[in-house]
Amino acid sequence: MELIGMLDSPYVRRAAISLRLLGIPFKHRSISVFRNFDEFQRINPLVKAPTLVLDDGSLLTESGLIIDWAQTNSSRRALMPTDRADYTRALRLVGIALAASEKSVQIVYEHKRDPDKRDEGWMARVKGQLRAAYEKLERELAGVDGWLFGNTPGQADISIAVAWGFSQLVVADVVDAAAYPTVQAFAERAEKHPDFAALPAT
Repeated sequence: MELIGMLDSPYVRRAAISLRLLGIPFKHRSISVFRNFDEFQRINPLVKAPTLVLDDGSLLTESGLIIDWAQTNSSRRALMPTDRADYTRALRLVGIALAASEKSVQIVYEHKRDPDKRDEGWMARVKGQLRAAYEKLERELAGVDGWLFGNTPGQADISIAVAWGFSQLVVADVVDAAAYPTVQAFAERAEKHPDFAALPAT
């Protein structure tokens, strides 16, 4: 089984860490959808990262769907809490983290455009949405000094830490770490876990 994509993508890294935590063995192939387009296209004509190539040759795309598949094929503890209230909170936190990842990606892509073709008004809104996501996470994580739900990392922990790491990698000038010390500390703790450390974003 192979996971295709670059770990500097929050979606690829989120899927990879989840697979490790769930005990699903896989080989990671670091192939870029930009620099290695033709090679990626030979694996998956959609050229979509992450792509999980199953042992029977079938392909799965989208990090959430890959994680769902892994969860149903793992005997380990679920990455989402079973308590109804905790489950709802975890979904909310994952959604905020994914929004932060998405807005960070949008900023990166907009900066790839020629300066005279950039939409500064739209960019200002996206930056505001990104900061709003981290402001919400800063409040949500207040008082948290371990994992959010239990004694091991779950999907909310993964999604938040991966999103933050990605934002700091690509848009640190937009999201000042000093403005979100609680999120920063939470992500630093997460990155020390072996399954995070084994799959660094850089």
